[in-house]
Amino acid sequence: MSYMERNVWIEAEVWAEGSWNCNDCNSDVIVVFPDRSKWIASFFTYSNIDTLRQKNIQTGECMNGSYFWSSDMVLIDAISRERIEQLIDHLIKHDDFQSIFNRYPDVDAEEDQHYPISFFTTDDMLR
Repeated sequence: MSYMERNVWIEAEVWAEGSWNCNDCNSDVIVVFPDRSKWIASFFTYSNIDTLRQKNIQTGECMNGSYFWSSDMVLIDAISRERIEQLIDHLIKHDDFQSIFNRYPDVDAEEDQHYPISFFTTDDMLR
């Protein structure tokens, strides 16, 4: 994978301002490339795992905090656009992106309005 152009959606960025702590939270991240491929991972800060464990001890979830599991989980020091984009760049550069992010169905043309104009590669561009 050699795409450096991409569209990154970070779930936490759409939450109410001040409702999350970039050092103690979790957030889904969706990366879309110009070929319409869509990739998803769930990011958790290291401290958020302990916060969730303490909550689960109190609520009884996950065998009273005895385990934690999440699909597509990536642990990271901080959930910020800058840090996530640094990680994406690193993963692409080292050819690890497809090992960390899971591919989902491609973006349909009906969803184009959610992306910058001319973001997606067209057949005309390939000629």
